[in-house]
Amino acid sequence: MQLRPEALEGHLAKGLAPLYVITSDEHLLALEAADRLRATARARGYTERDVLTVERNFKWGELLAANQAMSLFGDKKLIELRIPSGKPGKDGSAALQAYVKDLGPDNLTLITLPKLDWQTAKASWVAALQAAAVYIEIPNVERAQLPNWIGMRLSAQGQGAERQSLDFIADRVEGNLLAAHQEIQKLGLLYEPGKLSFEQVHDAVLNVARYDVFKLSEAMLAGDPARLARMLDGLKGEGEALPLVLWAVSEEIRTLLKLKSGMAQGRPLGALLKEYRIWGPRERMMEPALRRVSIATLEAALQEAAQVDRMVKGLRAKAFAGDAWDAMLQLALRVAR
Repeated sequence: MQLRPEALEGHLAKGLAPLYVITSDEHLLALEAADRLRATARARGYTERDVLTVERNFKWGELLAANQAMSLFGDKKLIELRIPSGKPGKDGSAALQAYVKDLGPDNLTLITLPKLDWQTAKASWVAALQAAAVYIEIPNVERAQLPNWIGMRLSAQGQGAERQSLDFIADRVEGNLLAAHQEIQKLGLLYEPGKLSFEQVHDAVLNVARYDVFKLSEAMLAGDPARLARMLDGLKGEGEALPLVLWAVSEEIRTLLKLKSGMAQGRPLGALLKEYRIWGPRERMMEPALRRVSIATLEAALQEAAQVDRMVKGLRAKAFAGDAWDAMLQLALRVAR
């Protein structure tokens, strides 16, 4: 059965199932969910624990053996299987499908996985786990959701803050939920319960954001120049390779141009998005972005991208002078604005 993350507490209060699967790229949230499950298991008498991590040369017989082995003291046992890659391979697929058909009566099994890509999510072993387990898929906390998430965490520790303060924290912890958690805890240690002022938040919160080059395109599509500039500055500071940044932005510009040209020919946007395999949050950003930019702007942006590429390679560019990162910012802002 599928279980929403927020429903886990209520589910555990009613009893334990023999098998749980937690899948997420948000390590903090996955860890918290697993910790709640472990604590409940200990309270219900699962005092023995086996932890198996699927790494290179992992023997899948170890999992089957852990399930069949009797506890030395006759206690109930928690078996944890961690698959960091999310890809168990052919042997693992067969072992997992066999495992769920023969769950030990005195064992509780927890399998943790990263977020699965769409192709892996269709695999037979995933279907077997979904059918046999309490399957908890924890989504990423996106930038737009982050201020509210921070606000709820502050509220849970008896504190509150204005939207300006929540946005300030979100800007400095974006892409790093573990750091966000630490900063929230730090505010709880530094200040008494109650409403936090912007000055208190500003003085306490560090800049611990981690930027993803592919999220840069998201800021460009959303028409958010301030976030775009902040992310580019962060990527530069983290030592990200500029050719990769340029490639990601250029690919988004090409995609916008293809969509815009298709619409100019009378084709519906929905069909074009499906053709170019654009879905999820990116799909929702496309329509407003396409209304904002013209074909002429996108064509000029592609020409500028070629100039930035020359600068990256150490050549002179007619359109820009100075630093290639500054040129990259001007290019991205052309589309964002």
